[in-house]
Amino acid sequence: MRGLAILWVVLYHCNPRLEGTWIHYASIWGWSGVILFFILSGFLITSNLLATRDKPRYFHNFHARRALRIWPLYLLVLAVVYAQSDWFIGPRPLDAIKAAPWLAYFFFVQNLFHITLPPALGPTWALAIEEQYYFFWAPLVRFLRRPWTLAVVLAAALVGSPLMRHTHFSWITPTHTLIHLDGLAWGSLLALGIHTLRLGRRIWLGLGLGGLVLGIAAAGTIAAGTAYLDSALALAYAGGILALIASTGARSPINAVLRSGPFAYYGRISYGVYMTHIMIFIYLGSFDLRMDRYGIPGNLAVVALRLAVTTAVASALWYGFESRILKLKRHF
Repeated sequence: MRGLAILWVVLYHCNPRLEGTWIHYASIWGWSGVILFFILSGFLITSNLLATRDKPRYFHNFHARRALRIWPLYLLVLAVVYAQSDWFIGPRPLDAIKAAPWLAYFFFVQNLFHITLPPALGPTWALAIEEQYYFFWAPLVRFLRRPWTLAVVLAAALVGSPLMRHTHFSWITPTHTLIHLDGLAWGSLLALGIHTLRLGRRIWLGLGLGGLVLGIAAAGTIAAGTAYLDSALALAYAGGILALIASTGARSPINAVLRSGPFAYYGRISYGVYMTHIMIFIYLGSFDLRMDRYGIPGNLAVVALRLAVTTAVASALWYGFESRILKLKRHF
């Protein structure tokens, strides 16, 4: 599912190059792949937190493992963007450091202010939301021992997030954490439910399929074009993920496709793809210009090259950099 989400996000950022093709309409909705990322992250991280909250060094181990997963590649991308600032930001490196909000990147708060992020660093807004969420969520999981208290917190987030989107307060940015909590909250709620409720697979499957159908129906009708569209999509994706969890091990075409092949591989390298794909698009800009004269075939050639180079770079980062650092997780 992570592989599916990242490919959808990449296609979304290629959207102008896909006009006139059969995949164009699907790519328009690629922005919602980030919601899918949030649900998966909320489910996996909350599952780990619930499983380890009674163990010693809870906070130390959680934040150390989180840092090993996020920080190395994040810092590498920041270093490359600032070192090659004439490509990715505009001014010279020293001027870029003064002009761009580098301190905001360090504290993961770049999404909370009305600032223009360099396109190459645009994807970092989603990382900032996750880091802020888990900074507050990890202590709540540790100290709120009753499941219903955690469920109340998550329900408040699910209700409050679309309401905050509806308010249009001037201080709320388009990437503000308070208006993007739906996915993380749904993922955390799935983990909490599976961890505490002893229900059979068929019941979980029914709940998942029900959420999927209800969410899609709402997104196509009453929530379309409103502040509640993200909520409807989050419900649909959460239902789909729950249905897949409940059917784990079953023999079905969907499970077979997701279990192996390109989706599984892109899921493995998804963080590298997410962090570098805009940088690579910018770097390949001269090729884009040469292909403009060829219409749709030229546009498809641009998309194909973007995906190929991004895949190669993310693969190299995974096998030569990320996976080696992640081996240190065994110490935590």
